[in-house]
This record gives sequence, C-alpha cells and structure tokens, in this order.
Amino acid sequence: MKTSSHERTLVLIKPDGVQRGLIGDIVGRFERKGLKIVAMKMVQATKEMAAKHYYWSEEEKLASGNRTINAYESKGLKPNKSAIAYAEDTQRKLIKFMTIGPVVAFVIEGAHAIEHVRKVVGSGNPLQADMGTIRADFTIDSYIIADESDRAARNLVHASSSVNEAEREIKVWFKENEITDYDLAIERILY
Repeated sequence: MKTSSHERTLVLIKPDGVQRGLIGDIVGRFERKGLKIVAMKMVQATKEMAAKHYYWSEEEKLASGNRTINAYESKGLKPNKSAIAYAEDTQRKLIKFMTIGPVVAFVIEGAHAIEHVRKVVGSGNPLQADMGTIRADFTIDSYIIADESDRAARNLVHASSSVNEAEREIKVWFKENEITDYDLAIERILY
C-alpha cells in the first residue's frame, strides 16, 4: 500500500565509491534498511549530465554560497568572493568530480525514502557525519581537505535532499520506463 509519505529518491555512488569497490557495501546499507531499489545502472556521466544534475537556481546558489561564507567565517577566515561566486566554484568542482569516472545511479522507493536515505548517507562533510553512516564509515575526507586541494569532497554518495530535487535529478539519469514497479515481500511487514 502506497501512502502520501511514499517517495522516490536518487542515489549516486560517485566515482570515488566506484573506484574503491564500495558498490556492494553501499547498496547493502539501503537494502538492509528496508528501502526498495527500483532502478539501477552504471553510467559515465558527461559534463552536460553532471551540469543538469548540479543545476541550482539563483536562490539555491545564494544558499550554498552563504553556507560557504559562514564556514569560512567560523574558521576565522575572511571570505573573498560573493555567495554566487562561491556556489559557482562549488558547482564547477562537483561537475568535474562527477565526470572523472563511472557512477552507479539508482532510484530508491519507500516510505519517507528521502529522509531515510539521507540518514543512511550522513552529512555531506564526512568529518561531520555521524558514525554508522556511509560517509563516516568509509571516508576520511573533509571540506577542509577538499578546499585546500581545490576539488570537491570525496564523500562517496549523492542523495537527493527534497521531493522536487529527487524528481528533477531522477529525470537526468533515468527514463521513466527504466524504473520498475514491483513488490518486495518485506513491504507486507513494513507497510
């Protein structure tokens, strides 16, 4: 039975996760949680795909850039760019990183899927991720190290942050006919 809390979300195992051979470990975390994978494929992202994936509205750019400015200020550093410039720099790094090797893209479906997936994945900054999450357990990278190297953080996984973002991102990676509708035996217990 599908409820109003039933959602779809996109997860990407980024090139660092693929290269480190963590696909099975990462996928297993979601399956053990009781979430259902309804689409999956390995893809070599083009720059165009990555740019569509990391599309941000002006409002999203401002929010991202302001988070960067706040992080600099909390470290006692003086920001030297506008919020938009920081956000566009972040986008450039993310797009470059997403295209350096294959990614595994998959769609997860279930009750509160977006929130559950983001809890399993952990904070975007692995240094701040809670133990037991993918990012805390499998990487020691951080935004600090990434900034010093002028690159995106190697945080293994992308997970959509909202219903609207998930809907937009899923369309970048999958056609609707590539998403399967089926029932898992465990759904009778969970739902």
